[in-house]
Amino acid sequence: MPFNKADKIWMNGKMVNWDDAKIHVLSHVIHYGSSVFEGMRCYNTPKGPACFRLQEHTDRLFNSAKIYRMEIPFTRDQINEAILSLIAVNKLNECYIRPIVYRGYDTLGVDPRKCPVDVTIAAWSWGKYLGEDAMDNGVSVCVSSWNRNAPNTMPMMAKAGANYMNSQLIKLEAISHGYVEGIALDTRGMVSEGSGENIFVVQRGALVTPSFCCSILPGITRNTVITLAYETGMKVIEQPIPREALYIADEVFFTGSAAEITPISRIDGIEIGTGKAGEYTKKLQKRFFDIVEGRMPDEHHWLTFVR
Repeated sequence: MPFNKADKIWMNGKMVNWDDAKIHVLSHVIHYGSSVFEGMRCYNTPKGPACFRLQEHTDRLFNSAKIYRMEIPFTRDQINEAILSLIAVNKLNECYIRPIVYRGYDTLGVDPRKCPVDVTIAAWSWGKYLGEDAMDNGVSVCVSSWNRNAPNTMPMMAKAGANYMNSQLIKLEAISHGYVEGIALDTRGMVSEGSGENIFVVQRGALVTPSFCCSILPGITRNTVITLAYETGMKVIEQPIPREALYIADEVFFTGSAAEITPISRIDGIEIGTGKAGEYTKKLQKRFFDIVEGRMPDEHHWLTFVR
């Protein structure tokens, strides 16, 4: 999907033109994948554009940087303010936001300590990540032959650029076989997540999702869905899920800032439930979008309005 270019990108405290937001070809991040990043959405509401769970995304960005010993040269409040200012400058009513922290240009050894830690934030208009009709009709996916990394190889709780080389292999394999997305298993053969999404299974009215021991990213939309499920009276279980449980589930869906709440219609060619968004998926979708689009009171204070 091509970019819908905005006017400005925020780089190290300055607004620069979109086409001028460049880094040196010998920057550490290009050669060693030394970056951590976030993805979040801003929604158009009757009260104006509002970022969804801005503070939680910024906190996760700082947590990811801490794991990789990257000292971000801005405070959390400065990053939050930069995001809100960027949306305002670009006159965006709704958008996807990508803050990224990366090792810049100084030296090219594996040791990154001499390289500066740079910060860039971009925002642009981005539609439904897995297709415009995916919210109702679902997506056809496969279980990938590529596993998620073992817990003691790379920290999967960090949203690091290098982790997404694994995600690219999962995505490329799925697309080459005619699927929209792939589901990764962990090193024990239990369900982990999609290439860029957490996963949920609905079975007999209970919501089941892989626990953190399954090499998953601690998703913010994942946490949101768990909260909404509790509020609607659903039982929520976090535990390892065997692959075959996917095939016999009543419903399966992805969650993520980009994917939001996207139902899965088929896995490895096997129809899931009715082959479309199921009862519980629809209920959670409705509650989610009613909150983020301002049709329902924001009792959790998840929205931060662009001033």
